[in-house]
Amino acid sequence: MGYAVIVKIGKPVSFRNQKAVSGIVRSTAEMKQEAFASSSDHDEVCGDVDVTNVSKILDKHNEDTGGLITILEEIQAEYGYLPEEALRIVSDRSQRSLVDVYSVATFYHSFSLKPRGKHLVCVCLGTACHVRGAPRIVEELKQQLGIKPGETTPDKEFSLETVNCLGACALGPVVVIDGHYFSKVRKSRISQLLAEARKGFDSVEIGKDKRIFPITVNCPHCNRSLMDETFAIDGYPSIKVHITHNREESWLRLSCLYGSHNIAAEMNIPDNTVVKFHCPHCGVEMPSESDCSMCGSPMVPMLVDGGGAVKICSRRGCKNHMLDVV
Repeated sequence: MGYAVIVKIGKPVSFRNQKAVSGIVRSTAEMKQEAFASSSDHDEVCGDVDVTNVSKILDKHNEDTGGLITILEEIQAEYGYLPEEALRIVSDRSQRSLVDVYSVATFYHSFSLKPRGKHLVCVCLGTACHVRGAPRIVEELKQQLGIKPGETTPDKEFSLETVNCLGACALGPVVVIDGHYFSKVRKSRISQLLAEARKGFDSVEIGKDKRIFPITVNCPHCNRSLMDETFAIDGYPSIKVHITHNREESWLRLSCLYGSHNIAAEMNIPDNTVVKFHCPHCGVEMPSESDCSMCGSPMVPMLVDGGGAVKICSRRGCKNHMLDVV
């Protein structure tokens, strides 16, 4: 969950009813051949993995039905990727087959089995993007970065990946860098995008950048305002919501500036953790109508005054946000 009301794109975009398949599902036979040999005995430290840390994560979610994704999210937040040793421990301690653990780890694009670079570059190779020149974009990135899809530059600065679909077919070719969408990308623009990534897409000047503007939002269930005049962020009223995580409830306030990632939170939420949003007035959980095209987590909608909606990924750290206007 990025907690910011923003997605930076080359041009204004409207996303509707999307559910992208970002990972590659391997056959059971392939996974059995590639899955790590199971082991029931582990030292307290397996390679770079602390068995005690992984065990604590498992114990915290031992009552969750189908909580494998949450477990893997927290392990990746701890190590930056999913180490082989950690997956073995999850399989042994949770009594899940290693094939099941491995299949989840390879299905979702947000998971990685090896360390990623500081900046993640994804290129959509879906049919619409493909016919509009996406393969040429990939070749240009390979040349400029000196790596192939699935690899990371030696300086750990960039990782390059391709995905099957991002659900934005009318905007192809689409490139996503660090959660920021860029539409109708051409080869001539690649060097500029990489330079901006090195500088930081979030390095914006509030008050000077015309891409940043305030919005007012309401609860999608009771339609009451979520704006908090008593708590300012970026000099504007903040957006107040309640969140729940591990059966604990706390408040969260977001910047109302479309273009700012600033937040204030009562509870520390680890990166890659999915939380539930609730209206502070009616208490109802804000319903998700679509999943994040980057990580598969629920997108939380809020009604925008004047028409439309903003959708925020519920995974902490994911910057995939959408603004639909009418």
